[in-house]
Amino acid sequence: MRGFVDRKSPTGRSLGHLLRLVAVLAFAGTLDGAVLAQQDRWAEPRAAMVRTIQAHAASLPEAASTDGISTAVLEVIGKVPRHEFVPEQVERQAYADAPLPIGYGQTISQPFIVALMAHLIEASPDSTVLEIGTGSGYQAAVLSPLVKTVCTIEIIPELGETAARRLEDLGYDNVHTKIGDGYFGWPECGPFDGILVTAAAGHVPPPLVKQLKPGGRMVIPVGSVFGPQFLVLVEKASGGQITTRQLLPVRFVPLTRESQ
Repeated sequence: MRGFVDRKSPTGRSLGHLLRLVAVLAFAGTLDGAVLAQQDRWAEPRAAMVRTIQAHAASLPEAASTDGISTAVLEVIGKVPRHEFVPEQVERQAYADAPLPIGYGQTISQPFIVALMAHLIEASPDSTVLEIGTGSGYQAAVLSPLVKTVCTIEIIPELGETAARRLEDLGYDNVHTKIGDGYFGWPECGPFDGILVTAAAGHVPPPLVKQLKPGGRMVIPVGSVFGPQFLVLVEKASGGQITTRQLLPVRFVPLTRESQ
């Protein structure tokens, strides 16, 4: 009976060894492909979400009319993994253009509103921006690549602490988080080039106006829980004069206060 001869390759390695190496590499390639497929499965839903945002922007009422959401904001929206910022039970709806529940009576905002608010503050890479209402951290994640520093406040400890860990794990290292009453802002982190409030207030909080830099912009939903709410643009002129403008009707959860 003739035995099996393990012939050597020109490099001195056996043919059997090379075959085993090829098999290992092929298996590793299969794993890499599976990982890429898992990552890429959200690419088309994100792209579709961006197209929906662009369509909404093109049909804004005259009071809120812009020349469309800025390219920089759209590019970021198209990259931030919104599915990482929603509970697992609603993950399949992550890229729908709708708010989603995140627990504790709070929601992650509709992607179009997130994009519009980020666009309206006209932030630059040198800007310091304040967000009131961290929620799951999605708005802060969208702002992060657009500005120098994001300071974000959440009054619900469980949400704020989870968002802080999530943002850190995902590499948003220019985002600073705080647990507290956002009505009073964050003076130590300011003054701010832009302020975004992601919950509806009965009026524009004076402490936030004070912390807005001359030339700065604030976007805030104003209205009651059961009555009409409007997205309001607050602008502070270089001389400190304040102007406000109602942009469009919206529906946000109410701004939670420590006294409530």
